[in-house]
Amino acid sequence: MEKLTGKGVGIAFLDTGIFPHMDFGSRIMFFGDFVNRRLQMYDDNGHGTHTAGIACGDGKASQGRVTGIASGAHIIALKVLDRMGNGRKEQVTMALQWVLHNHRQYAIRIVNISVGAAHADEKLQDTLIQAVEEVWDAGLTVITAAGNLGPGKGSVTAPGSSRKVITVGSADLITSAFPISGRGPTSACVCKPDIVMTGAGVLSCANEQGQYSRKSGTSMSTAKVSGAAALLLEKYPGMDNLTVKKKILDAGEDLGLPRNLQGRGSLKLDQLLK
Repeated sequence: MEKLTGKGVGIAFLDTGIFPHMDFGSRIMFFGDFVNRRLQMYDDNGHGTHTAGIACGDGKASQGRVTGIASGAHIIALKVLDRMGNGRKEQVTMALQWVLHNHRQYAIRIVNISVGAAHADEKLQDTLIQAVEEVWDAGLTVITAAGNLGPGKGSVTAPGSSRKVITVGSADLITSAFPISGRGPTSACVCKPDIVMTGAGVLSCANEQGQYSRKSGTSMSTAKVSGAAALLLEKYPGMDNLTVKKKILDAGEDLGLPRNLQGRGSLKLDQLLK
């Protein structure tokens, strides 16, 4: 099988920003700061750099030992979370509107979202869901984290609770000693997450040149699925987002757990790309 790297596919990361780690090379195509309005790219938390590395790092600093799923994909980094990892709905919705207006210019096919709002704030939840569904309806593949508020029922955060988007849980944070992966059903009785991948202790790019760190959570799993989607879209550039979602779900390996814990199971890359 040909070597797929996600080349030419743009992934927009709505996160804490990005540090220009050498593993990204010249593939950071745009940086937008919706929090502090700075022009120079930065990440004052580290989460955004870590997730981008999981999806897109090429492993240059580690001589290829630590690589992302789609090492040739382009990165569009939109900072919507502050140094504490918190954000406001206005910042998230502005970033999503930016994506709608600019996705063709930057070849954005995938939107990776680690923002999550608990069900307690229904107005905020509805706003986020409406915003991501507008992006989905424009033809982009939106991939969101199930959140780390599990394991109780109904703990999937918005916008991962949207019926349309691809919601990702962590396969190894479902039944671990400290299970945190968000669990469905949603308040609208939608079975979520859709798919899972491993998310505990994932090694990826850090906020220091040439360095790596480990982080855990459904955000890490989500970035893996975004990278996988980039490989799929490189192989089949004309594929629409509904088909991308179907292919991802069909490539899930049943873990023998309830659907509201595992979705369709653990995503298998070889099955997805065959």
